[in-house]
Amino acid sequence: MTRKDEGNFAGKRKGIALNEKVASLVKARAQNNRISCVEAHKISSELNISPEEVGVAIDLLEIRIVECQLGLFGYGTGKNIPVLKEKVEPEIEAKIRSSLVNGKLPCIDAWNIAIEFNISKLKIAAICESMKIKISACQLGAFG
Repeated sequence: MTRKDEGNFAGKRKGIALNEKVASLVKARAQNNRISCVEAHKISSELNISPEEVGVAIDLLEIRIVECQLGLFGYGTGKNIPVLKEKVEPEIEAKIRSSLVNGKLPCIDAWNIAIEFNISKLKIAAICESMKIKISACQLGAFG
């Protein structure tokens, strides 16, 4: 959800029950009603559940997700994506283009491409920015 939705993150989760085990960990790790993307993914791994399940608890608890690992949100007024200074390698560009869904690159695919090419998630975001490709489908459900 976007900053304008703050205080109503749960609105997109109507009819979904709060998982108390997940909620307990989210509450314990949140600071100032915020939790980082990294911390949310750690909870997902520790409980062996999907990031989306953690995202549901975060939304139902009205906690803001900050510090997106792709640099897209949660860094104050803007993004935290570095400017790409070099030319995009053709293999990476082809992989990104072949992974697009409705013209956008799903977050999980961005992560997987970063792993495949041994580059940072922020660099994948920078490459997408340079290619004018939006990243979609946050694994935590922060954006669609």
